Amino acid sequence: MKDAKNASRAVPSWVPVDVRNYVFHTEMGQPIRALARSQSCHASTIMRQIRKVETRRDDPLVDRAIKALGDDNAADTLPDTLEMMQALRRLAAPNAMLAIAIGMDQGVILRDSASGDPDHGSKLPSTTAMTLALRGWISCGNTIGRVLRYRITPAGRVALRELTAETENQARAMAEAPEAFEHAPKGVGGWDVTQMTRMPVQETPVASLSRRKDRDGQAFLSRAMVRAAERLREDYELAQVDAQRNGTPAPDWQGLLSAIEAHHPIGDQGASAEGQVRAALGFLGPGLSEVALRCCCLLDGLEITEKQMGWAARSGKVVLRIALQRLVLHYEASGELGPKIG
Repeated sequence: MKDAKNASRAVPSWVPVDVRNYVFHTEMGQPIRALARSQSCHASTIMRQIRKVETRRDDPLVDRAIKALGDDNAADTLPDTLEMMQALRRLAAPNAMLAIAIGMDQGVILRDSASGDPDHGSKLPSTTAMTLALRGWISCGNTIGRVLRYRITPAGRVALRELTAETENQARAMAEAPEAFEHAPKGVGGWDVTQMTRMPVQETPVASLSRRKDRDGQAFLSRAMVRAAERLREDYELAQVDAQRNGTPAPDWQGLLSAIEAHHPIGDQGASAEGQVRAALGFLGPGLSEVALRCCCLLDGLEITEKQMGWAARSGKVVLRIALQRLVLHYEASGELGPKIG
């Protein structure tokens, strides 16, 4: 049991338990019974874990990750949380996949396009891809071939929601809660400041709306509109993470909307992520800025947005499309319509 405890310090703490036990047994020679005693479980449990991981070694990324864990200088650090979260978010999009060649240092996250428009994709380091595969968040349907194609798993979608919630909770914990004025209005359109928390979902409202057709059978949202919405969301998330890393209060989005509604100056519009969001919402103006922030950044559904803003049923999608049309004009004018992350 003492040897098993010593071996446990050689494997990074973020590695799943079944993979840790597999490495202890196959790479470090720890007996199954010793591992079972150290974890207060039956030896058959450890055996099943080892067999399960052994079947996953057909996956080249999993195999490379396990070999790396067996090295004496294996790092006890998890890849950047933001990088993993952004990779999972892109892979969670419809028809998205990770293409990576065996032996290459990085892969590319691509998205199948039915319209034939080119998708230049975003790069992903192989170390991060190995971590995602090792944790079971991505899987490869066919492990034979020079270029492998990975897609997000159900466990990966759950991990995406958890990582998003964890990141936002940390950002809110770093922020100083503002003192509220008694009898003061709670926000634009009845928006309570305590409700300005984006709930993680599997699919964004914009992505869901982009699959709909108009009366002429054309896509309700163009690809440019979808890209503009993704760019606004990425700037919003980067602004939240920047505030967390710098130990500063989270951006006051409700105050920004109030200033836009009252046609007051909206403050800094620099090159920072927060400045980019301020500039985009300021360009949209009253009403459109709020629906863009709700649906693109906070990921509120259209029905919730309609109720909160007092609109008629099924009117939200029309207003959101108008907001995205103007958002495209804003990003095209500044030459920043493409994705910022990746």
